[in-house]
Amino acid sequence: MSAGAASAATLDHHPGEFVDDALGGIPRQRDLRSVPASGKQGGGGLEDPLRLGRRTRLRLRAAVRALLADPSIAGQSDVAKLAAVVLFAKSRAPKGYKDDNVSSIWVAELGRWMGVGESTVNRRGLAPLRASDGLHTEVVTDAHGHPTGLRCLVMPLWRARTHGGAGHPLALDKAELATLLHLIEALFGHGWAPEGKEPTPPGLLASRLGKGAATDRLGLLLMVLHTPASGWLQLCSGSMRKAEKKHGRGAVTLARLLGCSPAGARKVLDRLTENGVVARERKATSTRMHGRGRVMLLPVARAYGRVLEVVQDSENVFSARPGGAGGNLAPAGDAGALGTPGIRGAEDTGNAEIQERPDSAELHAHHASVVTPVVPPQLDCGFSGEGRGAEGRRPERACAGEDQAVDGEDDVAETGPLVAKDGPLRGEEPKESPVDEQMGQRPAGAGAGGRPKAVGWDKAQRQRRVGLPADLRLRVALTPAAWLWERLSGWQQDQVEAAAKTELARLEGLLALPVGAPQLLADRLADRLEETGGEARVTGPYGWLIGRGLVQRPSCSDRRCDDGIRLDTGTGCENCQNVIHIRRARRARIGAEVDQELPGLSDGERRSVLKERLREQAAIEAEDFVWRREQARTEQARREADRAAARDRAEAERAASAAADAVRQALACEDCGLQQAGGLCEACGYRRRTEAVIVETGLVAATWSTDLTDTAAVAAVTADVRAHLNAYIEAATQQFLGLMQPGELEAEQVAAATAVAFTALQAVEQALPEYRSSALGRLGRTEEADTEARRAYATEQGRYWFQHNPNGADAIAAATNAATAARERTAEHLLATRLEQLRKQAAARAEQDAAAPWTDRLPELAARPLDDNATGAVIA
Repeated sequence: MSAGAASAATLDHHPGEFVDDALGGIPRQRDLRSVPASGKQGGGGLEDPLRLGRRTRLRLRAAVRALLADPSIAGQSDVAKLAAVVLFAKSRAPKGYKDDNVSSIWVAELGRWMGVGESTVNRRGLAPLRASDGLHTEVVTDAHGHPTGLRCLVMPLWRARTHGGAGHPLALDKAELATLLHLIEALFGHGWAPEGKEPTPPGLLASRLGKGAATDRLGLLLMVLHTPASGWLQLCSGSMRKAEKKHGRGAVTLARLLGCSPAGARKVLDRLTENGVVARERKATSTRMHGRGRVMLLPVARAYGRVLEVVQDSENVFSARPGGAGGNLAPAGDAGALGTPGIRGAEDTGNAEIQERPDSAELHAHHASVVTPVVPPQLDCGFSGEGRGAEGRRPERACAGEDQAVDGEDDVAETGPLVAKDGPLRGEEPKESPVDEQMGQRPAGAGAGGRPKAVGWDKAQRQRRVGLPADLRLRVALTPAAWLWERLSGWQQDQVEAAAKTELARLEGLLALPVGAPQLLADRLADRLEETGGEARVTGPYGWLIGRGLVQRPSCSDRRCDDGIRLDTGTGCENCQNVIHIRRARRARIGAEVDQELPGLSDGERRSVLKERLREQAAIEAEDFVWRREQARTEQARREADRAAARDRAEAERAASAAADAVRQALACEDCGLQQAGGLCEACGYRRRTEAVIVETGLVAATWSTDLTDTAAVAAVTADVRAHLNAYIEAATQQFLGLMQPGELEAEQVAAATAVAFTALQAVEQALPEYRSSALGRLGRTEEADTEARRAYATEQGRYWFQHNPNGADAIAAATNAATAARERTAEHLLATRLEQLRKQAAARAEQDAAAPWTDRLPELAARPLDDNATGAVIA
């Protein structure tokens, strides 16, 4: 713990009431695949902390996500989030004692858990959590007052167990907390060797220290909790934004887990790959371009006994070169000659340019290592080697290596002469084979080139794929039925693939986490196979997959029910239990009625009567169901009609609004008459605002310079202010006109008028704050302000903390500041009050002037003196 710990806070009787204390180079990417181990396990055994059951993993994942999503922790730094997770895992399970939900730790030890120093823990971990009420802490001291530890209470956990109940995601029991702690120890625990006990080895990221260590640890934990037994991280589904595509789906998935940018998540993946806990690959494509990327959690794969076939590769990963491609350039016994996607030989590791843009004969298209004939044997189909008798010679073309053994062995079939004796040259029509001469005819449907023509059944005879689809989601979903997939034809595989995609899309709409849909479909297939008795008991693979394996079988009306199991939670369907309970209650009720109405019946007679009444009840329920379905259809039609009517009304309102706006835009300006000005042009709008500011400035000046009840005096002040502002506007306008080029104003008269009006508005808006400041200063020296200042001065000087020295420097300074603040508040209040009074008087005069007839107003207007401009207009 830091030596700068302040005095310990007290821990009240209630465990939730704490008082806070004042503690102060990317490696070469690898190409791999995960294969279930045969024989003994290849991982750490059943006791491996990373070997989590599916339900345990989902339970811990929900708890960690709920903790990080709490408002007091969400938005914090990764150091604070990881500290909350570690303290949550080390919390005590509830037993009814005072120390429930409390964890004890040293700050230095917490820093070792997170790979950072004590100052970082205090500054970026504990302090933000205490400030957001996410953590309460207490310093534990010994009898001499020396700190011996830190007791911490994670407030989201306490609130979940106090108010949320046992069903809250954070309400883990003792075994689940221990499992989470063991998982964290295996991932990034710092390791320790207690006396007399078995030592705990360091975790996978124990040596990762310093900047970004907490982020790497938190990211690894979240990825492990989102990784099933296959070892492949469940990537986010859906489309990605254009800015996200360059980082890859793995980085986008980790970014969404950590709440950071894809670029930052990609850096985390790079560091985890460098530390050997994560491996990334891109699936092979037939075009040799970038395929879909995947992320494997190597510790999880090893824990479940996966055999990892890893071959060093360059940064861009593509499929291996198929055997035979490029002639004799690849050794016959090379690993890359197997044609297996995702595995390449050692010779394929250096030339990234060739992998990125294939333009040589070496990078040939994929060929299957074993070809299953899908066309019935023909006497002459024009294929390689046909029509050459029993010589087994090569075809007449300049390419070697086609007669190699197809089983991948080093043996090469015997070949004949390298040049055909009597065969046609390339591009020439082949002669009839000896078999044709003997048979006297060609097979039906054969063309001029000797190849059979498709007669409508080519789709059904499409060559089937040995491996599962390239889509990772489909591979995960169809893995339990891989043997059945191999037994399907090409057309049937396409149909099963389309049905699986449809079911995955439907499951993603039902689940809170769509990334779990492939594994959920895989679990369904595994359960159905176990129900059938294994793959060997399936006689029709296509019909079984389409009609039984992939389809959902709801046992009730709930869309999330599948064989009595909730798809979103994995628990028993409550609705099914209710249905069973209702049926049993109905059977018991009808049986009681039979016993009451017909006593003395034998067992057989009672059973017959009971069945008959149950049938009658079922018929009544079926009729009621049909009626309710018709009612639902009628209600649905009514709602659709209402929605259509609402859409029509909204469209009509939008059209009316658009028409009204068009009419308004066509109106001329009310002040200057400019056409197409929407009722008020921009220049006149500025002039109106200028006039309003001038009036406001005159009222501000009148608040302190004259008697507010004297209308003539107020008018004189406002006229003087108006004259001053008009002079200021004239000066600003002349300055603006001096900056314009000759002839520019005449070219755009409307724009010039708008610019001049805006210049005048800016001039008066700049003058208004000066008048306001002057008014506040004058009002601050009035009698009311002096009285408030003296009162505030005396009140502050008489505070009890100054009672022993009221005339001291501190007391005088505080009293002076209080008096100044009181004077300013009084001045602002007087200004607001007087302005409101003047506005009301001006509004009353305007109403009076508007109501007065012209016969009364003309003498007043005639008595007004004419200015020079008006005189000139009259003379003219």
